[in-house]
Amino acid sequence: MEGASEITDALRWMHHLDKDVTLAINGCNSPVSDVIWQVFSDTNDTHIWFVLYIAIAVLIIVRLGWKRGLMLIACCVICVVGIDQLDNLVKVSVQRLRPVHDADMMARGLHVLEVPGRLYGFFSAHAATTASFVTCTMLGLTYSDKRHSYTLLGILLTVWALLVSISRVFVGKHFLGDVLVGLLIGTLFGYIFAVIYRSLANTVKDKGGHSPS
Repeated sequence: MEGASEITDALRWMHHLDKDVTLAINGCNSPVSDVIWQVFSDTNDTHIWFVLYIAIAVLIIVRLGWKRGLMLIACCVICVVGIDQLDNLVKVSVQRLRPVHDADMMARGLHVLEVPGRLYGFFSAHAATTASFVTCTMLGLTYSDKRHSYTLLGILLTVWALLVSISRVFVGKHFLGDVLVGLLIGTLFGYIFAVIYRSLANTVKDKGGHSPS
């Protein structure tokens, strides 16, 4: 019983710390930054991100060929969809309120930029899906195409994923803890599906009749 009480106290302390840090980050706002964070937060409806997804898909096909390219794209899509479904299950099971639905957070001056949305927010699907997409894409590209360097692309996509993730704190939809856990889960899933892609890619021969080593 004493051990359980200590765990409960530790979790309560972490929750309060998460609230304080989230409010500190969320409070750093301005009219200009508000617009920027809304653009990064709106990954499903903003046309600029649709163009990004198409550009990455085209790059994958051009660099890897249509067989390996479609394999990698399929692994990325399945990974993202799988995480989204897992996220829905975890949200309902954990039932951690979003900051915008937390009366204490609202009373302490939470800056909200979007409609409240669903009740629960743990963990952040935005953080998890973007992290998984970047991880699976970059590992797949660097494994199957060693003729080109993807360092710059990897840096740019990583920065994009981080900006999308932290934007959820600025718009009032997630605690920082939700985002950090989402990034961790997304990276893990992305790695797993990159390994799956690697196994599939080894069954496809290149133009010289060889499988990638």
